Amino acid sequence: MRFDNRKELDYLLEEIREEVWATRHLTGRPALAERVMDALREVPRHEFVPDELQYCAYANHPLPIGHGQTISQPYIVALMTDLIQPRAEHVVLEIGTGSGYQAAILAKLVKRVYTMEIVAELAAEAGARLQRMGYDNVEVGTGNGQLGWPQHAPYDGILVAAAASSIPPALIEQLKPGGTLVIPIGEQHAAQDLLVVSKSGRGRIEEKRVLPVAFVPLTGTPC
Repeated sequence: MRFDNRKELDYLLEEIREEVWATRHLTGRPALAERVMDALREVPRHEFVPDELQYCAYANHPLPIGHGQTISQPYIVALMTDLIQPRAEHVVLEIGTGSGYQAAILAKLVKRVYTMEIVAELAAEAGARLQRMGYDNVEVGTGNGQLGWPQHAPYDGILVAAAASSIPPALIEQLKPGGTLVIPIGEQHAAQDLLVVSKSGRGRIEEKRVLPVAFVPLTGTPC
């Protein structure tokens, strides 16, 4: 490792395993795929956290990153990643780049990551950070995530790191048959649920609510 947070990281990973086990009755997952856990081990979270919060970079909770946005709780990052069932040949879309941490995790697991951020300053910072750290299979775009990124569709998986009031139709359209969309649904400061949306080979859509969550709102308009 290139950083000195080994003990804190080991403790975080153990916390994630314990929380996954504790929520297995909701998620149906008593454990996450080892390659997902390996990705969390390999990506230095402190690189994606503001300097003044370095002391808690490996705490299992979200942290502010400016512009009213947050870096998600590591347990939620791990769970959402596992839920899209990433494979080495997959092309994945992320909505809500933030600091780039989730994109970096995905980059360890799939062929290509396209990630969209509506806040231009965050997008520029995340893009520079990911490039500096060598994540050359990630492309960062600035724009309305509710519209997805049609130029690179369809996607094997879509992960949304902000809560929408309903599923944006564009994301369903851009999801490949056989693919999975993971998205928080609900209003800010109100009940939100993590939703797993599956598209069958024939285009049939199935939805499953997984567990309660709390995310910043997905901004932009769906059309």
